[in-house]
Amino acid sequence: MRDVTTASDRRAVSDGSEFDRDTAVTRRLPGVYDIDLSAGWTVAGAVNGGYLLAVLGRALGDTLPHPDPFTISAHYLTASQPGPAVVRTEAVRTGRTLSTGQASLFQRDERGDEVERIRVLASYGDLDSLPDDVRTSATPPPLPPMDQCFGPGDRPAAGPGVGSAIMDRLVLKLDPATVGWAVGAPSGKGEMRSWFALADGRDADPLSLLLAVDALPPTAFELGLSGWVPTVELTVHVRHRPAPGPLRVSITTRNLAGGYLEEDAEVWDGKDRLVAQSRQLARVRLG
Repeated sequence: MRDVTTASDRRAVSDGSEFDRDTAVTRRLPGVYDIDLSAGWTVAGAVNGGYLLAVLGRALGDTLPHPDPFTISAHYLTASQPGPAVVRTEAVRTGRTLSTGQASLFQRDERGDEVERIRVLASYGDLDSLPDDVRTSATPPPLPPMDQCFGPGDRPAAGPGVGSAIMDRLVLKLDPATVGWAVGAPSGKGEMRSWFALADGRDADPLSLLLAVDALPPTAFELGLSGWVPTVELTVHVRHRPAPGPLRVSITTRNLAGGYLEEDAEVWDGKDRLVAQSRQLARVRLG
């Protein structure tokens, strides 16, 4: 069996990167990979969807001839639990500049039956080969400096999900304007903004961007709702390889209807580049 990590991944693991260690998959056969999903990336006992997306993204990076995810769409079928899992991948099409593949993650249930947890379709390319031309009306989110923002160990950034294991692996510093939920005074605006980094100091790369878009507290908290907000579908577009240093993440919700809401995320790096975008559909508890 072969551990699927690049040379830079192996250096990061040797330097103590939990993210690389916990997303590393072992190739059992072509297109079949084993992994032990870490309990360190859970929220309320369930494995975080962005972490899962990075796991499948790593397996697809080994299956496809191109190195970087450009677009990856995931449907979350059942909640994943920490422990053994199998990822199965398939190359759908390979071209000169893009290749497309699909992947699914499976776990055994209490009866020993194999259950599909998440299914992904993705297109990969080479971010370093893209032209430099950028024409955009998007602007970075207005975030105060990190020392003026609030993290899980600060007040008032306490509340639902703060005690989750994933919080120990991230540096999240939330915009004070979006933490009213933590003191019982949600703004009602459906916005969440934060600085983001990995707690072990590992710089962001395209795979960790798949985590970043799903790492902040749900915007539902600022709408006055609480509890688990499970993802139904998540699509991420990776636009640039991020520069070293913390990222800025902005997430907004404009519509909650029928117990479901959308979240649109933007991730910006230290060079004021929009490095990733995402949209997800999530379920909320009403009442």
